[in-house]
This record gives sequence, C-alpha cells and structure tokens, in this order.
Amino acid sequence: MQEKFGEVLVRAGKINQDQLKAALEYQKENGGRMGAALVALGHITEQELVGFLSKHFRVPSVDLQNMDVAETVIKIIPADIARKYTVLPVSKAGAKVTLAMIDPSNVFAMDDIKFMTGYQVQPVLASETAIRMAIDKYYGSTHAVELKKVMEDLSEEADEDLEVLEEEEDLDMASLEEESETAPVVKLVNIILTDAIKRGASDIHIEPYEKELRVRYRIDGLLYQVMQPPLKLREAITSRMKIMAKLDIAEKRLPQDGRIKIRTRISGKVKALDYRVSVLPTLFGEKIVMRLLDKDNLMLDLTKLGFETESLRKFEQAILKPYGMVLVTGPTGSGKTNTLYSALQRVNKPDTNIMTAEDPVEFNLMGVNQVQMKESIGLNFAATLRSFLRQDPNIILVGEIRDFETAEVAIKAAMTGHLVLSTLHTNDAPSSISRMMNMGIEPFLVATSVHLVVAQRLVRRICTFCKEPVDLPPAALVNVGFSEQEARTLKLFRGAGCDRCNGTGYKGRVGLYEVMEIGDDLREMILSGASSYELRQRAMELGMMTLRGSGMQKIREGVTTTEEVVRETVE
Repeated sequence: MQEKFGEVLVRAGKINQDQLKAALEYQKENGGRMGAALVALGHITEQELVGFLSKHFRVPSVDLQNMDVAETVIKIIPADIARKYTVLPVSKAGAKVTLAMIDPSNVFAMDDIKFMTGYQVQPVLASETAIRMAIDKYYGSTHAVELKKVMEDLSEEADEDLEVLEEEEDLDMASLEEESETAPVVKLVNIILTDAIKRGASDIHIEPYEKELRVRYRIDGLLYQVMQPPLKLREAITSRMKIMAKLDIAEKRLPQDGRIKIRTRISGKVKALDYRVSVLPTLFGEKIVMRLLDKDNLMLDLTKLGFETESLRKFEQAILKPYGMVLVTGPTGSGKTNTLYSALQRVNKPDTNIMTAEDPVEFNLMGVNQVQMKESIGLNFAATLRSFLRQDPNIILVGEIRDFETAEVAIKAAMTGHLVLSTLHTNDAPSSISRMMNMGIEPFLVATSVHLVVAQRLVRRICTFCKEPVDLPPAALVNVGFSEQEARTLKLFRGAGCDRCNGTGYKGRVGLYEVMEIGDDLREMILSGASSYELRQRAMELGMMTLRGSGMQKIREGVTTTEEVVRETVE
C-alpha cells in the first residue's frame, strides 16, 4: 500500500524516484508511513501532502489549529483510541461523526471506531502534526496524563496538614525525610527529572513563591513553564531532591551545590543521567536549579558546532600550536565548555598530556586528567595551575580566568611552552584583550601570549520537520545588516510549529562564532594600548567575521531566523 502510494506521488510529479528510494530506506530503518518519511526527509511539506491526499482520495481537509471542538464531541472517542489511530473527532450530526485522519483509506480504524461508538464515520483530512497537537490539546499530553495521575495520588496520600515551618522553628528532620520518601513525591520528582530529558531541556528550575510552586524547563535557551505542583509539597520535593544530591536537608539558610546521578529507561534505552544541582535560599523557600549533563547530547565534532569554514581553519590552527593561549568568551550558557571540550578531543592523542582545572567538571573525557576545584580547602584555579606546571603538561585547560592570580599563572604557562585554553566572560572577542589588561596583566604579556580569541553565542535552529519559506520586507533585512540588493533576493525560512518542536518552530541550537586571530598588526596595536573598538575595526579589516556576520551567514543557509540573530547579536 505504502510503496503504491509512493509511486502515485512519483507519477503526480510530487517526488522523484531517488526521493522515493530514500524514503523507503528511511521507512525501513525508522518505521512509520511513507508520507511521514517523505516529510521527515524534506522531500514534501505536510501541507503539500495533505493537499495531494485530499485530491487523491476526494476527501476535504480541515485546519485543526483554527478550530474549536466541543467537549461532547471529544468524549465520543477515548484518548487511547485517538492516539492509536492518530485521529480526532471534530463534529457530529445525528448518527454521524466527522473524523480528522491522516489516512482516509484506513478502513480498519474507521470500522473499529464505528463498532466502538455506534456512529457512522465521515473522514476528513488533516496533517499528522496538527492531529497530534490537537490530541494533546483536547485529551492532554501523555506527560500531562501521567502527571495528573500522580497529582491524584498526592491529593489522596499527602498529609493535608503539612505545615511549612518558619526558619526560627525547629525542623522535624525525621518527619521531613519520611514525607520526602512517600511514593507520590518520589514519583513526581522522577517525572520532573526524566521528562526534562524527553523534552530536550538543558536546565530544570523549581521555584517557590508565596502562593505557588513553579517548575520550568530551559529548552533551546528559553524557559517554559511545565507544571505547578501543590504548594504544600514544597518542603517534601525540596528534601527529596537534596537527599538525592547528597546535600544537608537541615541547612536551609545557605546555598548548596551537589550532583544527582541516576540510571533510567527512556524510549526503551537505558540512560545514565547526571544533574548538577544548585540550591539557593529565597524569600519563600529554596529555589533549585539543575543543569542536565547528558553525554548523548555532547557534540565533540568541531565541524558540527557551527563554525564557518575560515573561522574553523583559524581555530584549529591555533589549538594545534605547541604553546600560547586560546580564549573562548561569551555569557553563561553560550556553549563555551562544549567548544573547549571539542578542541580537547581534537588534540587528544596518546603522546599528549592534557590537564584541566574545572569548576565543576561537567563531563568525563577519556585520556584527559581533570581536576575539580574545591575553594573550601584552597584548591582554586591558581593553586591547581601551579601544580599542573610540575606535572609535565602539554595542554592545560583552565575553566575560567576570574582574577589576576589565575591570569598571571596562565600567561606564564602559555609563554613557557604550554598550550593554554580558557574562558572569559566578555561580550565580544576584542573586549577580552581589554579585560585581561584590566585584571592587571601587562600589555606586552597579553600581546605575546594570546594567539586567538573566540566569542560565541547560541541561536535556535529552525525545526527541519516544519520548515517553510517566509517573506520579509527588504527594509527589515537591511536593518539586520544585509545589503539592499541581497535583501531583495534572499530566500528566508521559518518553522511553522509542530509536535516535534513543541509548536515553537525551533529544534536544537547552533553556534555563532567571532574568531579574532592575533597577528602582528593586532599585536602592535595591543602594545600601543589600542581600545577594544580600534582592535575590532582592524580585525574586521583583516577579515574577522563578527557574531552578527556569522548569524547572517546562518540566515543565508536557512539554519536560523532573523529574530534569533537580532536577539543574540549586535551590529
């Protein structure tokens, strides 16, 4: 049936034989329908597919996004049946129910529903994405259904009279521990931890307020609220998480940091998950933020991070030098650690001794000697760096240069035959030079030791499953930085929003990179005390692509949108 449908599409000129062959291969590996395979590979859009099917089967199509379905109609078909066949009842008249389907030739589904409900079935067409989103909207997502069940258990089992103790009162630790170990609380915390992985989140925020407890996930750089557990469970949830992270549940006045390591089964695969936990006392309780450290998402291939060809060539050239300093700059969450780990992976060979000082160590890298900082016992970056120099290193990674002492030791290491990689918090590449000198480092030391500075940002990628062309007025593109001529001819894309990207139109992120190579020209300028602005202007004259320029290139390639680039960069 599916092969036949593919051939029908070929005959209609919608796809060619090569695309059909690729879709059949994709289908063999991933399962599913031929139409879904063609959409996933980008050979046809969902709208084109629905339009073709509508003509082919002579069945009308409906736009579920602009339609409100009555609750009495939704109740005709149970949620499990709607999900099983990917269908949605949209209206009823007498003994007939109109059913939105992705395949109106599926007589088994129609017969089953007719038998179960006693209604005659009138099929209409809708895209798979639209039906799945509508099922989540009207029946609740699978996550919401599971969460609802847990909440019902909580309302039955949780102590209705659980009091939130004031700080000056004595805490009954035994009671708090017992409360945190009750089955519903354990189950709720497990859902929070594992659902974040399923949704592709990078951070989990659990925030107590005066009248509510809020859980948010950071997905592709933006925060989304996902649930509001009952406020009375605030202490139990916090205690459960602190116990898992091996923190002191009695200490509620000071910040604490820990780590949770769990092993769970997600989509049939056993995954080892690592969460970096930070607990901070706030006005209405302790806020918990967890950073997800998922090895499966760690991209250690420099060619896939988003570097432009020339920028990548300069970066690789710098990290393959035997000595000197390479700096990666950007705000928190801009992917600096990933870039540095990728650089280490590129130079990690049996004949090279690599030492890292990190706070914290996020991922374990085979063949790399990693040291976790512990300020409480005096193990800081500067002390660790001094020790490294007695360990015969070739390459040293310093998690962050925060002060004069660390910067001084790092520069000395770079000037005595070691390659030093590190990070700084600055807005762009030229500002890093000024930052180092503001710390108290002499200009001649900065000029001779620093070989290259990379500034980076992360922008969201357009979802490949719902990517579609979009028109923007040329004036808007000129404001971004394109020439008037290019603005008139540039082909732009956006994500329409589908279930795979949670309706956002974006899925995953890609890096924007500004790579400033310190050559003789810039070295002379640094020695003569040039400002960041002057360094930037000269670097651009010498061919440096700015963060905005990198973003514009991603727009040209159809990887991201103008909104994302404007949000993360300045001209």
